[in-house]
Amino acid sequence: MASKRVCLAYSGGLDTSVILAWLIEQGFTVVAFLADVGQNEDYDAVKAKAAKIGAERMIIENLQQELVEEMVWPAVQCNALYEDAYLLGTSLARPVIARAMMKVAKQYNCEFLSHGCTGKGVRFELAWRALDQSTKTIIPWRLPEFYERFAGRQALLDFAESKGVPVTSTKAKPYSMDANLVHCSYEAGMLEQPELEPPADMWTMTVDPLKAPDTPTRFTVHFEKGLPIRLDVGDKSITDALELFKAVNEIGRVNGVGRVDIVESRFVGLKSRGCYDTPGLTILRTAHRDLEGLVMDSKVRAIRDQMVTSNWTACLYNGMYFSPEREFLHNSILFSQRQVEGKVNMVAYKGSAYAIGRSSQTSNLYSETESSMDTLEGFSPMDTSGFIAIQAIRLEKYGARKIKDGEPLAPA
Repeated sequence: MASKRVCLAYSGGLDTSVILAWLIEQGFTVVAFLADVGQNEDYDAVKAKAAKIGAERMIIENLQQELVEEMVWPAVQCNALYEDAYLLGTSLARPVIARAMMKVAKQYNCEFLSHGCTGKGVRFELAWRALDQSTKTIIPWRLPEFYERFAGRQALLDFAESKGVPVTSTKAKPYSMDANLVHCSYEAGMLEQPELEPPADMWTMTVDPLKAPDTPTRFTVHFEKGLPIRLDVGDKSITDALELFKAVNEIGRVNGVGRVDIVESRFVGLKSRGCYDTPGLTILRTAHRDLEGLVMDSKVRAIRDQMVTSNWTACLYNGMYFSPEREFLHNSILFSQRQVEGKVNMVAYKGSAYAIGRSSQTSNLYSETESSMDTLEGFSPMDTSGFIAIQAIRLEKYGARKIKDGEPLAPA
């Protein structure tokens, strides 16, 4: 077994630290890989921890720019949202991490790939299979000799303590946290009791909305083809994609925007509770949806919402990013966003972010004259007579049949 080489997705947290130690205990040579996707991390400490446990080497790659441009921006363009609440923070990062990790595994001649996930590991493994059909994996959480030994997080904590492995989780706060530039997720521990309120000191990316500043933050987001291209806040104007997203994140963090506490449906059919704080993406999605109301054709928007957004979201959540359907949906998104251009004036205040004005120099869908209640110019009230008569045909027939059959149309 000593000749077997494995590339491990290593975060430095409890789960992956135990798995790293266990793999070495089983005779594997381990190359630890960590993607810098914007998490607040002491990378020198992670390297030192991996070396102390026994990894051959620790590879850290900065993937923040591609995370924003390749994953977050399309999520904004299609208003991605899973089960009306979750903004896909973990799901968005997995494809870029999996792709970069595959390259590292090949560079260092690793025969196997591994991760420390339980349910979410499907996103890694489906990506690896698509990227290289000869992929071999060793997933400790699916091996009886591992999961029977480590039946829960308390056993993991005991093992880490016995090996002298420092971890941030404690027996008092045994949360499983996954952080990146987009969000931080929190699971396990007392959160597995969905009726209990999350501890106030758990959140890491947003301040308590009740303790947010009493003065609102005003800012403007500019879009082109559905993409955020400029942020104006105070006397600053930011255009670089990564810096723009970080700045919107900071606006959301300071004002307590983006916290959700939900019970969601996992891909495997189970339900689990997840808490997430997602400040910047919450704000940008809100601004983008508002601008679409001004500039996007209503029928295109309805089809996009019903077909494209829900399916693109499912592809990401279920690990199907490297799939033909996701590629098809992406091209549909691009088509739908061709005329989504303009700016949205926003306010962030004590847990909320909302639009207070929007404009576009290119769209002709909104007409102040046609929409005005103070003029009849451009629209004749007489036009509604024929419209109503046509729309009433099937309703009249439906009502007549119900009356004939002695059935009420509906409760009053």
